[in-house]
Amino acid sequence: MFRLYYLIFVIANIGIGTNGVSPKSKVRYFPDGFIFGASTSSYQIEGGAFDDGKGLSIWDIATHMDPSPIRDQSTGDIATDSYNLYKRDVEIMNEIGLDFYRFSVSWPRVLPGGFSNYINQAGINYYNNLINEMLKNNIVPFLTIYHWDLPQELQKLGGWANPAIVDWFTDYANVLFEHFGDRVKYWMTINEPKQICYEGYGSDKKAPMVNISGVAEYLCAKNVLLAHASAYRLYDEVYRERQNGTVGIAISFTWAEPASDSEEDQQAALDARQFDWGQYTNPIYSKDGDFPIEMKRNIAAKSAEQGFKRSRLPELTAAEVMTIRGSADFLALNTYSSKLVYRDASVDGMYAVPSYMDDMGTVFIKDPTWPQAESSWLQEVPWGFYKLLLEVNRLYDNPRIYVTENGWSTAGGLQDEDRIRYLRNYLSALLDALEAGCDVRGYCVWSMIDNFEWMAGYSEKFGLYEVDFSSPDRSRTPRKSAFVYKEIIKSKSLNPHFEPDVYLEEVVAIEDKVKDEDVAYNE
Repeated sequence: MFRLYYLIFVIANIGIGTNGVSPKSKVRYFPDGFIFGASTSSYQIEGGAFDDGKGLSIWDIATHMDPSPIRDQSTGDIATDSYNLYKRDVEIMNEIGLDFYRFSVSWPRVLPGGFSNYINQAGINYYNNLINEMLKNNIVPFLTIYHWDLPQELQKLGGWANPAIVDWFTDYANVLFEHFGDRVKYWMTINEPKQICYEGYGSDKKAPMVNISGVAEYLCAKNVLLAHASAYRLYDEVYRERQNGTVGIAISFTWAEPASDSEEDQQAALDARQFDWGQYTNPIYSKDGDFPIEMKRNIAAKSAEQGFKRSRLPELTAAEVMTIRGSADFLALNTYSSKLVYRDASVDGMYAVPSYMDDMGTVFIKDPTWPQAESSWLQEVPWGFYKLLLEVNRLYDNPRIYVTENGWSTAGGLQDEDRIRYLRNYLSALLDALEAGCDVRGYCVWSMIDNFEWMAGYSEKFGLYEVDFSSPDRSRTPRKSAFVYKEIIKSKSLNPHFEPDVYLEEVVAIEDKVKDEDVAYNE
Protein backbone atom coordinates (compact mmCIF):
# COMPACT_ATOMS: atom_id res chain seq x y z
CA MET A 1 0.00 0.00 0.00
CA PHE A 2 1.42 3.40 -0.98
CA ARG A 3 1.82 5.69 1.99
CA LEU A 4 1.56 9.49 1.87
CA TYR A 5 -0.59 11.23 -0.67
CA TYR A 6 -0.17 11.51 -4.34
CA LEU A 7 -0.68 14.16 -6.88
CA ILE A 8 -2.04 13.33 -10.26
CA PHE A 9 -3.26 15.65 -12.95
CA VAL A 10 -5.73 14.65 -15.63
CA ILE A 11 -3.61 13.72 -18.66
CA ALA A 12 -3.86 15.56 -21.90
CA ASN A 13 -3.40 13.62 -25.11
CA ILE A 14 0.32 13.05 -25.58
CA GLY A 15 1.97 11.77 -28.74
CA ILE A 16 5.30 10.02 -28.94
CA GLY A 17 6.97 12.28 -31.46
CA THR A 18 9.82 9.86 -32.11
CA ASN A 19 10.48 9.41 -35.81
CA GLY A 20 7.15 7.95 -36.82
CA VAL A 21 6.74 5.48 -33.95
CA SER A 22 3.18 5.71 -32.73
CA PRO A 23 1.68 4.49 -29.45
CA LYS A 24 -0.08 1.14 -29.39
CA SER A 25 -3.74 1.63 -28.56
CA LYS A 26 -4.48 -1.88 -27.34
CA VAL A 27 -3.49 -3.59 -24.11
CA ARG A 28 -0.38 -5.74 -24.61
CA TYR A 29 0.71 -8.56 -22.32
CA PHE A 30 4.10 -9.73 -21.10
CA PRO A 31 4.89 -13.45 -21.29
CA ASP A 32 4.60 -15.76 -18.30
CA GLY A 33 7.69 -15.59 -16.14
CA PHE A 34 8.70 -12.08 -17.25
CA ILE A 35 9.92 -10.14 -14.20
CA PHE A 36 10.03 -6.46 -13.28
CA GLY A 37 12.47 -4.64 -11.05
CA ALA A 38 14.10 -1.34 -10.17
CA SER A 39 17.75 -0.36 -9.76
CA THR A 40 20.05 1.67 -7.54
CA SER A 41 23.75 1.61 -6.68
CA SER A 42 25.68 1.84 -3.44
CA TYR A 43 27.40 5.24 -3.66
CA GLN A 44 24.29 6.85 -5.13
CA ILE A 45 21.93 5.96 -2.28
CA GLU A 46 23.67 4.56 0.80
CA GLY A 47 25.33 7.53 2.45
CA GLY A 48 27.15 6.48 5.59
CA ALA A 49 30.30 7.42 3.72
CA PHE A 50 32.46 7.51 6.82
CA ASP A 51 30.49 5.23 9.14
CA ASP A 52 31.26 1.89 10.77
CA GLY A 53 34.73 1.33 9.37
CA LYS A 54 33.98 1.99 5.69
CA GLY A 55 37.05 2.94 3.64
CA LEU A 56 37.27 5.82 1.16
CA SER A 57 36.21 5.33 -2.43
CA ILE A 58 37.28 7.28 -5.50
CA TRP A 59 33.90 9.05 -5.35
CA ASP A 60 34.43 10.08 -1.74
CA ILE A 61 37.63 11.73 -2.97
CA ALA A 62 36.15 13.25 -6.15
CA THR A 63 33.15 14.82 -4.45
CA HIS A 64 35.36 16.53 -1.86
CA MET A 65 37.75 18.12 -4.33
CA ASP A 66 38.13 21.90 -4.24
CA PRO A 67 36.74 23.21 -6.48
CA SER A 68 34.09 20.53 -6.72
CA PRO A 69 33.63 18.85 -10.12
CA ILE A 70 29.99 18.11 -9.22
CA ARG A 71 27.42 20.39 -10.88
CA ASP A 72 25.65 21.34 -7.64
CA GLN A 73 28.74 20.85 -5.39
CA SER A 74 26.96 18.00 -3.61
CA THR A 75 28.33 14.70 -2.32
CA GLY A 76 27.12 11.19 -1.57
CA ASP A 77 28.07 11.52 2.10
CA ILE A 78 24.41 11.05 3.10
CA ALA A 79 22.65 10.63 -0.26
CA THR A 80 19.26 8.99 0.42
CA ASP A 81 20.62 7.55 3.68
CA SER A 82 19.76 4.01 2.62
CA TYR A 83 22.47 2.75 4.96
CA ASN A 84 20.03 3.60 7.76
CA LEU A 85 16.74 3.55 5.84
CA TYR A 86 17.04 0.24 4.00
CA LYS A 87 13.83 -1.06 5.59
CA ARG A 88 11.93 1.88 4.11
CA ASP A 89 13.46 1.03 0.73
CA VAL A 90 12.19 -2.53 1.02
CA GLU A 91 8.77 -1.13 1.89
CA ILE A 92 8.90 0.81 -1.38
CA MET A 93 9.76 -2.39 -3.26
CA ASN A 94 6.60 -3.90 -1.78
CA GLU A 95 4.53 -0.83 -2.51
CA ILE A 96 5.46 -0.95 -6.19
CA GLY A 97 5.23 -4.75 -6.28
CA LEU A 98 8.73 -5.39 -7.58
CA ASP A 99 9.73 -8.95 -8.48
CA PHE A 100 13.41 -8.11 -8.04
CA TYR A 101 15.68 -5.30 -6.91
CA ARG A 102 19.05 -4.56 -8.43
CA PHE A 103 21.56 -3.04 -6.00
CA SER A 104 25.32 -2.94 -5.65
CA VAL A 105 27.80 -3.58 -2.87
CA SER A 106 30.28 -0.89 -1.89
CA TRP A 107 33.75 -2.41 -2.22
CA PRO A 108 35.30 -0.14 0.47
CA ARG A 109 32.41 -0.78 2.86
CA VAL A 110 33.24 -4.50 2.83
CA LEU A 111 37.01 -4.26 2.24
CA PRO A 112 38.06 -0.81 3.53
CA GLY A 113 41.61 -1.10 2.20
CA GLY A 114 40.55 -2.75 -1.02
CA PHE A 115 42.29 -6.03 -0.20
CA SER A 116 40.65 -9.14 1.25
CA ASN A 117 43.04 -9.47 4.18
CA TYR A 118 40.64 -7.41 6.30
CA ILE A 119 36.84 -7.78 6.02
CA ASN A 120 34.69 -5.12 7.67
CA GLN A 121 32.00 -7.04 9.53
CA ALA A 122 29.76 -3.97 9.79
CA GLY A 123 29.64 -3.86 5.99
CA ILE A 124 28.81 -7.56 5.77
CA ASN A 125 26.07 -7.05 8.38
CA TYR A 126 24.50 -4.21 6.40
CA TYR A 127 24.18 -6.24 3.20
CA ASN A 128 23.03 -9.32 5.10
CA ASN A 129 20.28 -7.23 6.67
CA LEU A 130 19.26 -5.77 3.31
CA ILE A 131 19.22 -9.13 1.54
CA ASN A 132 17.33 -10.83 4.38
CA GLU A 133 14.74 -8.04 4.51
CA MET A 134 14.21 -8.36 0.75
CA LEU A 135 13.80 -12.12 0.90
CA LYS A 136 11.40 -11.81 3.82
CA ASN A 137 9.27 -9.68 1.50
CA ASN A 138 9.64 -12.00 -1.52
CA ILE A 139 11.91 -9.59 -3.43
CA VAL A 140 14.63 -11.35 -5.45
CA PRO A 141 18.09 -9.74 -5.02
CA PHE A 142 20.11 -8.95 -8.16
CA LEU A 143 23.54 -8.05 -6.81
CA THR A 144 26.12 -5.96 -8.69
CA ILE A 145 29.58 -6.59 -7.32
CA TYR A 146 31.14 -3.36 -8.63
CA HIS A 147 29.30 -0.15 -9.51
CA TRP A 148 32.12 2.41 -9.74
CA ASP A 149 33.07 3.04 -6.08
CA LEU A 150 36.62 1.69 -6.22
CA PRO A 151 38.58 1.82 -2.95
CA GLN A 152 40.88 4.84 -3.06
CA GLU A 153 43.78 2.73 -1.80
CA LEU A 154 43.60 0.65 -4.99
CA GLN A 155 43.37 3.74 -7.18
CA LYS A 156 46.65 4.92 -5.66
CA LEU A 157 48.14 1.80 -7.25
CA GLY A 158 46.67 2.56 -10.65
CA GLY A 159 43.16 1.19 -10.19
CA TRP A 160 41.69 -0.39 -13.32
CA ALA A 161 44.80 0.49 -15.33
CA ASN A 162 46.89 -1.89 -13.20
CA PRO A 163 46.73 -5.57 -14.32
CA ALA A 164 46.95 -6.61 -10.66
CA ILE A 165 43.35 -5.48 -10.25
CA VAL A 166 42.25 -8.75 -11.84
CA ASP A 167 43.38 -10.54 -8.69
CA TRP A 168 42.14 -7.79 -6.36
CA PHE A 169 38.66 -7.90 -7.90
CA THR A 170 38.53 -11.71 -7.88
CA ASP A 171 39.42 -11.75 -4.19
CA TYR A 172 36.68 -9.18 -3.51
CA ALA A 173 34.12 -11.18 -5.50
CA ASN A 174 35.12 -14.28 -3.57
CA VAL A 175 34.25 -12.55 -0.29
CA LEU A 176 30.78 -11.70 -1.61
CA PHE A 177 30.15 -15.16 -3.04
CA GLU A 178 31.15 -16.68 0.29
CA HIS A 179 29.01 -14.39 2.45
CA PHE A 180 25.92 -13.84 0.30
CA GLY A 181 25.83 -16.62 -2.28
CA ASP A 182 23.59 -18.85 -0.21
CA ARG A 183 20.79 -16.32 -0.82
CA VAL A 184 21.84 -14.32 -3.90
CA LYS A 185 21.31 -16.22 -7.17
CA TYR A 186 21.72 -13.37 -9.68
CA TRP A 187 25.14 -11.73 -9.87
CA MET A 188 26.47 -8.95 -12.10
CA THR A 189 30.20 -8.64 -11.80
CA ILE A 190 30.79 -5.12 -13.11
CA ASN A 191 28.50 -2.28 -14.11
CA GLU A 192 29.11 -0.45 -17.40
CA PRO A 193 32.75 -0.99 -18.36
CA LYS A 194 32.67 1.87 -20.87
CA GLN A 195 31.76 4.39 -18.19
CA ILE A 196 34.50 3.02 -15.94
CA CYS A 197 37.14 3.04 -18.64
CA TYR A 198 36.41 5.82 -21.11
CA GLU A 199 34.74 8.23 -18.71
CA GLY A 200 36.94 7.49 -15.68
CA TYR A 201 40.34 6.81 -17.26
CA GLY A 202 40.12 8.21 -20.79
CA SER A 203 38.38 11.43 -19.75
CA ASP A 204 37.36 13.45 -16.70
CA LYS A 205 33.64 12.65 -16.92
CA LYS A 206 33.73 10.22 -13.97
CA ALA A 207 35.98 9.47 -11.02
CA PRO A 208 38.93 8.94 -10.85
CA MET A 209 39.22 11.42 -13.77
CA VAL A 210 42.58 10.09 -15.03
CA ASN A 211 41.91 11.73 -18.40
CA ILE A 212 44.55 10.02 -20.59
CA SER A 213 42.50 9.37 -23.68
CA GLY A 214 43.53 6.88 -26.33
CA VAL A 215 45.62 4.88 -23.85
CA ALA A 216 44.19 4.57 -20.34
CA GLU A 217 40.69 3.47 -21.38
CA TYR A 218 42.12 0.56 -23.39
CA LEU A 219 44.34 -0.62 -20.53
CA CYS A 220 41.25 -0.43 -18.33
CA ALA A 221 39.08 -2.32 -20.85
CA LYS A 222 41.40 -5.31 -20.96
CA ASN A 223 41.65 -5.46 -17.17
CA VAL A 224 37.88 -5.12 -16.68
CA LEU A 225 37.24 -8.00 -19.09
CA LEU A 226 39.84 -10.22 -17.41
CA ALA A 227 38.58 -9.31 -13.93
CA HIS A 228 35.02 -10.15 -14.91
CA ALA A 229 36.07 -13.45 -16.50
CA SER A 230 38.21 -14.37 -13.50
CA ALA A 231 35.31 -13.82 -11.09
CA TYR A 232 32.99 -15.79 -13.38
CA ARG A 233 35.43 -18.72 -13.58
CA LEU A 234 35.83 -18.65 -9.80
CA TYR A 235 32.07 -18.91 -9.34
CA ASP A 236 31.88 -21.65 -11.95
CA GLU A 237 34.61 -23.74 -10.33
CA VAL A 238 33.95 -23.18 -6.62
CA TYR A 239 30.41 -21.97 -5.98
CA ARG A 240 28.02 -22.85 -8.79
CA GLU A 241 27.32 -26.45 -7.80
CA ARG A 242 26.44 -25.64 -4.19
CA GLN A 243 24.90 -22.18 -4.66
CA ASN A 244 23.18 -22.72 -8.02
CA GLY A 245 23.35 -19.08 -9.11
CA THR A 246 23.98 -17.25 -12.37
CA VAL A 247 26.58 -14.63 -13.25
CA GLY A 248 26.53 -11.91 -15.90
CA ILE A 249 27.92 -8.45 -16.55
CA ALA A 250 26.04 -5.14 -16.99
CA ILE A 251 27.02 -3.32 -20.18
CA SER A 252 25.73 0.05 -21.37
CA PHE A 253 24.30 0.22 -24.89
CA THR A 254 23.51 3.23 -27.04
CA TRP A 255 22.01 2.55 -30.44
CA ALA A 256 24.03 4.32 -33.17
CA GLU A 257 21.89 5.10 -36.21
CA PRO A 258 23.59 6.23 -39.46
CA ALA A 259 22.88 9.90 -40.12
CA SER A 260 22.46 9.11 -43.84
CA ASP A 261 22.24 6.17 -46.22
CA SER A 262 25.80 6.73 -47.41
CA GLU A 263 28.23 3.83 -47.13
CA GLU A 264 30.53 6.06 -45.11
CA ASP A 265 27.91 6.81 -42.47
CA GLN A 266 26.76 3.19 -42.39
CA GLN A 267 30.33 2.16 -41.55
CA ALA A 268 30.60 5.01 -39.05
CA ALA A 269 27.54 3.70 -37.19
CA LEU A 270 29.00 0.20 -37.11
CA ASP A 271 32.32 1.53 -35.79
CA ALA A 272 30.47 3.56 -33.15
CA ARG A 273 28.54 0.54 -31.91
CA GLN A 274 31.69 -1.56 -31.70
CA PHE A 275 33.61 1.10 -29.78
CA ASP A 276 30.65 1.91 -27.53
CA TRP A 277 29.65 -1.61 -26.49
CA GLY A 278 31.15 -4.15 -28.89
CA GLN A 279 34.54 -3.90 -27.22
CA TYR A 280 32.97 -5.46 -24.11
CA THR A 281 30.24 -7.68 -25.56
CA ASN A 282 32.27 -9.16 -28.42
CA PRO A 283 34.99 -10.70 -26.21
CA ILE A 284 32.37 -12.31 -23.92
CA TYR A 285 29.35 -13.15 -26.06
CA SER A 286 30.58 -13.68 -29.64
CA LYS A 287 31.61 -17.08 -30.97
CA ASP A 288 35.14 -15.93 -31.83
CA GLY A 289 35.78 -13.66 -28.85
CA ASP A 290 38.43 -10.91 -28.79
CA PHE A 291 38.03 -7.19 -29.43
CA PRO A 292 35.98 -6.27 -32.51
CA ILE A 293 37.91 -6.11 -35.77
CA GLU A 294 36.74 -2.51 -36.32
CA MET A 295 38.43 -1.44 -33.08
CA LYS A 296 41.61 -3.35 -33.76
CA ARG A 297 41.85 -1.97 -37.29
CA ASN A 298 41.12 1.66 -36.42
CA ILE A 299 43.38 1.88 -33.37
CA ALA A 300 46.28 0.08 -35.06
CA ALA A 301 46.09 2.42 -38.07
CA LYS A 302 45.89 5.56 -35.94
CA SER A 303 48.69 4.36 -33.67
CA ALA A 304 50.97 3.78 -36.66
CA GLU A 305 50.19 7.25 -38.06
CA GLN A 306 51.04 8.78 -34.69
CA GLY A 307 54.43 7.05 -34.47
CA PHE A 308 53.63 4.37 -31.90
CA LYS A 309 55.60 1.14 -32.27
CA ARG A 310 52.50 -0.92 -31.54
CA SER A 311 48.76 -0.45 -31.28
CA ARG A 312 47.57 1.46 -28.25
CA LEU A 313 44.90 -1.24 -27.86
CA PRO A 314 46.46 -3.98 -25.72
CA GLU A 315 46.40 -7.40 -27.34
CA LEU A 316 44.42 -10.24 -25.82
CA THR A 317 46.44 -13.43 -25.94
CA ALA A 318 44.88 -16.64 -27.21
CA ALA A 319 44.62 -17.87 -23.61
CA GLU A 320 42.97 -14.61 -22.50
CA VAL A 321 40.49 -14.78 -25.38
CA MET A 322 39.54 -18.28 -24.26
CA THR A 323 39.16 -17.20 -20.63
CA ILE A 324 36.90 -14.26 -21.46
CA ARG A 325 34.80 -15.90 -24.18
CA GLY A 326 31.59 -17.41 -22.81
CA SER A 327 32.14 -16.02 -19.32
CA ALA A 328 28.49 -15.05 -18.73
CA ASP A 329 25.21 -16.83 -18.11
CA PHE A 330 23.20 -13.80 -19.19
CA LEU A 331 23.62 -10.25 -20.48
CA ALA A 332 22.58 -7.40 -18.18
CA LEU A 333 21.72 -4.66 -20.67
CA ASN A 334 21.60 -1.00 -19.66
CA THR A 335 20.19 1.40 -22.23
CA TYR A 336 18.61 4.83 -22.26
CA SER A 337 18.86 6.50 -25.63
CA SER A 338 20.09 6.51 -29.23
CA LYS A 339 22.25 8.81 -31.36
CA LEU A 340 22.68 9.66 -35.01
CA VAL A 341 26.21 9.07 -36.26
CA TYR A 342 28.30 10.35 -39.16
CA ARG A 343 31.90 9.92 -40.19
CA ASP A 344 34.41 12.46 -38.86
CA ALA A 345 37.64 12.90 -40.79
CA SER A 346 38.52 16.26 -39.26
CA VAL A 347 41.58 14.88 -37.47
CA ASP A 348 43.92 12.79 -39.53
CA GLY A 349 47.59 12.06 -40.04
CA MET A 350 50.71 11.73 -37.92
CA TYR A 351 50.08 14.84 -35.84
CA ALA A 352 46.71 13.71 -34.48
CA VAL A 353 46.51 13.56 -30.69
CA PRO A 354 45.65 10.04 -29.49
CA SER A 355 42.06 9.86 -28.29
CA TYR A 356 39.19 7.44 -28.06
CA MET A 357 36.94 9.68 -30.17
CA ASP A 358 39.57 10.11 -32.86
CA ASP A 359 40.14 6.35 -32.95
CA MET A 360 36.41 5.85 -33.43
CA GLY A 361 36.32 8.56 -36.08
CA THR A 362 32.64 9.37 -35.64
CA VAL A 363 30.45 12.19 -34.39
CA PHE A 364 27.28 11.65 -32.34
CA ILE A 365 24.35 14.01 -32.81
CA LYS A 366 20.70 14.02 -31.75
CA ASP A 367 17.58 14.67 -33.76
CA PRO A 368 16.01 17.88 -32.37
CA THR A 369 12.55 16.32 -32.76
CA TRP A 370 13.32 13.63 -30.18
CA PRO A 371 11.83 14.33 -26.73
CA GLN A 372 14.55 15.65 -24.41
CA ALA A 373 15.05 14.64 -20.76
CA GLU A 374 16.62 16.79 -18.06
CA SER A 375 19.92 15.01 -18.77
CA SER A 376 21.49 16.50 -21.91
CA TRP A 377 22.55 13.05 -23.17
CA LEU A 378 19.09 11.47 -22.86
CA GLN A 379 16.46 11.56 -25.59
CA GLU A 380 13.43 9.32 -26.10
CA VAL A 381 14.02 7.01 -29.09
CA PRO A 382 12.09 3.76 -28.55
CA TRP A 383 12.70 2.48 -32.07
CA GLY A 384 16.43 2.60 -31.31
CA PHE A 385 15.84 0.29 -28.34
CA TYR A 386 14.03 -2.14 -30.63
CA LYS A 387 16.84 -2.07 -33.19
CA LEU A 388 19.40 -2.57 -30.45
CA LEU A 389 17.71 -5.69 -29.09
CA LEU A 390 17.45 -7.18 -32.57
CA GLU A 391 21.12 -6.46 -33.28
CA VAL A 392 22.25 -8.06 -29.99
CA ASN A 393 20.09 -11.06 -30.89
CA ARG A 394 21.74 -11.30 -34.32
CA LEU A 395 25.33 -10.79 -33.21
CA TYR A 396 25.40 -13.00 -30.13
CA ASP A 397 23.05 -15.87 -30.92
CA ASN A 398 20.09 -14.53 -28.96
CA PRO A 399 21.54 -14.35 -25.43
CA ARG A 400 19.37 -14.36 -22.33
CA ILE A 401 18.89 -10.69 -21.47
CA TYR A 402 17.77 -8.75 -18.43
CA VAL A 403 17.32 -5.03 -19.06
CA THR A 404 18.90 -3.80 -15.84
CA GLU A 405 18.76 -0.03 -16.40
CA ASN A 406 16.34 2.08 -18.42
CA GLY A 407 14.83 5.35 -17.32
CA TRP A 408 14.15 9.05 -17.72
CA SER A 409 15.34 12.15 -15.87
CA THR A 410 13.34 15.20 -14.87
CA ALA A 411 14.07 18.34 -12.87
CA GLY A 412 11.82 17.02 -10.10
CA GLY A 413 8.18 17.09 -9.09
CA LEU A 414 5.58 14.41 -8.64
CA GLN A 415 3.82 14.81 -11.98
CA ASP A 416 6.11 13.00 -14.41
CA GLU A 417 4.01 12.45 -17.52
CA ASP A 418 7.11 12.42 -19.71
CA ARG A 419 8.65 9.60 -17.68
CA ILE A 420 5.41 7.62 -17.99
CA ARG A 421 5.38 8.15 -21.75
CA TYR A 422 9.02 7.10 -21.99
CA LEU A 423 8.51 3.93 -19.93
CA ARG A 424 5.44 2.91 -21.87
CA ASN A 425 7.07 3.50 -25.25
CA TYR A 426 10.26 1.63 -24.32
CA LEU A 427 8.29 -1.26 -22.86
CA SER A 428 6.22 -1.36 -26.04
CA ALA A 429 9.44 -1.54 -28.07
CA LEU A 430 10.60 -4.35 -25.77
CA LEU A 431 7.37 -6.23 -26.45
CA ASP A 432 7.99 -5.78 -30.18
CA ALA A 433 11.44 -7.31 -29.69
CA LEU A 434 9.97 -10.23 -27.74
CA GLU A 435 7.54 -10.86 -30.58
CA ALA A 436 10.52 -10.81 -32.98
CA GLY A 437 12.17 -13.60 -30.95
CA CYS A 438 14.54 -11.80 -28.57
CA ASP A 439 15.12 -13.64 -25.28
CA VAL A 440 14.48 -10.83 -22.79
CA ARG A 441 13.54 -12.21 -19.37
CA GLY A 442 13.10 -9.08 -17.28
CA TYR A 443 13.05 -5.28 -17.14
CA CYS A 444 14.44 -2.96 -14.48
CA VAL A 445 13.74 0.76 -14.33
CA TRP A 446 16.42 3.24 -13.29
CA SER A 447 15.81 4.19 -10.64
CA MET A 448 13.65 3.21 -7.72
CA ILE A 449 14.29 6.46 -5.87
CA ASP A 450 16.05 9.73 -6.67
CA ASN A 451 19.76 9.49 -5.96
CA PHE A 452 23.17 11.08 -6.43
CA GLU A 453 23.60 11.22 -10.20
CA TRP A 454 27.39 11.38 -10.35
CA MET A 455 28.68 14.61 -11.92
CA ALA A 456 25.11 15.99 -12.03
CA GLY A 457 24.72 15.59 -8.27
CA TYR A 458 21.08 15.89 -7.27
CA SER A 459 20.09 18.14 -10.18
CA GLU A 460 18.70 15.28 -12.27
CA LYS A 461 15.90 13.09 -10.92
CA PHE A 462 15.45 9.53 -12.19
CA GLY A 463 13.38 8.08 -9.35
CA LEU A 464 9.92 6.56 -9.36
CA TYR A 465 9.94 8.02 -5.85
CA GLU A 466 10.92 11.59 -5.14
CA VAL A 467 13.41 12.01 -2.31
CA ASP A 468 13.39 15.20 -0.24
CA PHE A 469 17.11 15.82 0.17
CA SER A 470 16.44 18.87 2.34
CA SER A 471 14.70 16.70 4.92
CA PRO A 472 16.74 15.03 7.66
CA ASP A 473 14.71 11.84 7.23
CA ARG A 474 15.09 11.88 3.43
CA SER A 475 11.37 11.27 2.96
CA ARG A 476 10.36 9.30 -0.13
CA THR A 477 7.13 10.15 -2.00
CA PRO A 478 5.76 8.20 -4.98
CA ARG A 479 5.50 9.97 -8.30
CA LYS A 480 2.70 9.24 -10.71
CA SER A 481 5.06 6.94 -12.62
CA ALA A 482 5.32 4.73 -9.53
CA PHE A 483 1.59 4.05 -9.69
CA VAL A 484 1.71 3.38 -13.42
CA TYR A 485 4.68 1.02 -13.04
CA LYS A 486 2.90 -0.71 -10.15
CA GLU A 487 -0.07 -1.42 -12.42
CA ILE A 488 2.17 -2.73 -15.20
CA ILE A 489 3.78 -5.17 -12.76
CA LYS A 490 0.51 -6.21 -11.15
CA SER A 491 -1.29 -6.83 -14.46
CA LYS A 492 1.80 -8.00 -16.39
CA SER A 493 0.46 -5.82 -19.17
CA LEU A 494 0.97 -2.49 -20.89
CA ASN A 495 -2.25 -0.51 -20.95
CA PRO A 496 -1.80 2.92 -22.58
CA HIS A 497 -5.16 4.07 -21.21
CA PHE A 498 -4.56 3.22 -17.55
CA GLU A 499 -4.94 6.18 -15.19
CA PRO A 500 -4.33 6.02 -11.42
CA ASP A 501 -7.08 7.34 -9.17
CA VAL A 502 -7.11 11.10 -8.77
CA TYR A 503 -7.08 12.73 -5.34
CA LEU A 504 -6.94 16.29 -6.52
CA GLU A 505 -7.54 18.19 -3.29
CA GLU A 506 -4.94 16.23 -1.35
CA VAL A 507 -2.58 16.52 -4.28
CA VAL A 508 -2.75 20.28 -4.62
CA ALA A 509 -2.21 20.64 -0.87
CA ILE A 510 0.91 18.49 -1.00
CA GLU A 511 2.33 20.27 -4.01
CA ASP A 512 1.76 23.67 -2.38
CA LYS A 513 3.46 22.44 0.79
CA VAL A 514 6.45 21.14 -1.17
CA LYS A 515 6.76 24.44 -3.07
CA ASP A 516 6.64 26.45 0.18
CA GLU A 517 9.33 24.24 1.73
CA ASP A 518 11.51 24.57 -1.37
CA VAL A 519 11.25 28.37 -1.24
CA ALA A 520 12.11 28.43 2.45
CA TYR A 521 15.04 26.05 1.93
CA ASN A 522 16.46 28.07 -0.99
CA GLU A 523 16.19 31.28 0.99
